[in-house]
Amino acid sequence: MIVWSLFLLMIGVFLALDLGVFNRDSHVISYKEASRWTLIWSIIGLSFSCIIYIIYYNGWLAPSSKTSSPFTASIEYLTGYIIELTLSIDNIFVIAMIFRSFKIPLKYQHRVLFWGILGALFFRGLMIVFGVVLMERFTWSTYVFGSFLIFTAIKMALTDEEKDFDPKSSIIYRIIRKLIPVTGRIDSQRFFVKKGGLNIATPLFLALVLIEFTDILFALDSIPAILGITRDPFLVFSSNIFAILGLRSMYFFVANMLDSFHYMQHSLTAILIYVGIKLILANHYHLSLGLSLGVIALSVILGVYFSIRYKREHTTEELLLK
Repeated sequence: MIVWSLFLLMIGVFLALDLGVFNRDSHVISYKEASRWTLIWSIIGLSFSCIIYIIYYNGWLAPSSKTSSPFTASIEYLTGYIIELTLSIDNIFVIAMIFRSFKIPLKYQHRVLFWGILGALFFRGLMIVFGVVLMERFTWSTYVFGSFLIFTAIKMALTDEEKDFDPKSSIIYRIIRKLIPVTGRIDSQRFFVKKGGLNIATPLFLALVLIEFTDILFALDSIPAILGITRDPFLVFSSNIFAILGLRSMYFFVANMLDSFHYMQHSLTAILIYVGIKLILANHYHLSLGLSLGVIALSVILGVYFSIRYKREHTTEELLLK
């Protein structure tokens, strides 16, 4: 319990420093600033694996039945962290579409993403607890989760529905419009404005709610995926949280380069299929953690390599045509 309290306190300090010190004034996040913060959050996220080792080595947190050693716990955390970061790429695309749809200025986007994280902490925490309990008490649930991941992967490979995504046509958007008054005018970084004695939601609030909802939808994929690696609640939660914390800076770093990641969709498909198979086999055959980390790392590396190659070849072709 002490470890959990200290971890949540640490996250609270990070968030307070982020909004209260480093980003107190709304401003456009430059590519250079986004690159710097992406690097910082990546270093913090990866370095936390060393803290995981210390925690389990000293017995400050009781390991789950599947976590046999401090080293195993560290590798499980790293594998889960890489999975979450990789699956975040699709999330970044949808976030960009939401901001574009509501015409949210760049200098206010960071604030929306910041408050979105607070909701993600709560909802992902609930989903992790529910998922762990379900898989521990009902072994057959691994077949359900595994099949769901494979179905999602196949659907992802065969369809391209995200490019047709329109936030204003979603059910959540229509529900919000019916429940509370909404204005199309952005008033600084406010989520609500006073008008005629009423609190009226601005486009920033609509974007926040939709981003929160899409994060829950993406968590339906990412939570079962990481539960295929480890069922230790602390490892699942901490890897999720550090991936989410890094998502904001990664958004500003990657959002303008999404077209460059042409083959990353195939990487996501391969990862989800592998973890789905791992979950289905979990009650009969154990796939080693080293194999899991290798498959995931290789999928990401190949996706990045072929994406860069594709971009370079098409850029050369465009220059020749000119």
